[in-house]
Amino acid sequence: MFFGTHTPKLDDKGRLFLPAKFREELAEGLVVTRGQERCLTVWSMTDFSRLTDRLREAPVTNKGTRDYVRMLFAAASHEVPDKQGRINIPPPLREYASLSKDVMVIGAMNRIEIWDPGAWQTYSEEQEQKFSELSDEVFPGI
Repeated sequence: MFFGTHTPKLDDKGRLFLPAKFREELAEGLVVTRGQERCLTVWSMTDFSRLTDRLREAPVTNKGTRDYVRMLFAAASHEVPDKQGRINIPPPLREYASLSKDVMVIGAMNRIEIWDPGAWQTYSEEQEQKFSELSDEVFPGI
């Protein structure tokens, strides 16, 4: 499970130091791809395989399914962290998420998201009230 907020930096070659507490689970490899709201999503190989299996069950006759699969897989990059825990973020993905040197890395349960700090700040401010209101919808009775 991934959680917390971290502020690593991209180096001049577009490599990101994974937060130390995420490295063990991702040591064998990961997939980084487009996420929603212009962030990047990092999946362990196991969870990406599960997602792929679910998408295989979706009907390809559905336009939404085709569109989602195309966007997700066309941008996907398989990466293996180096001995220092760095992964490469390919230029098209850095451009998609408007990433420069400073980034926000957040744990999001079964995945990691990589955000431009300004975009994350705006998003989290916009979502704060909705987060409070959604608790009853997502977890009735809690």
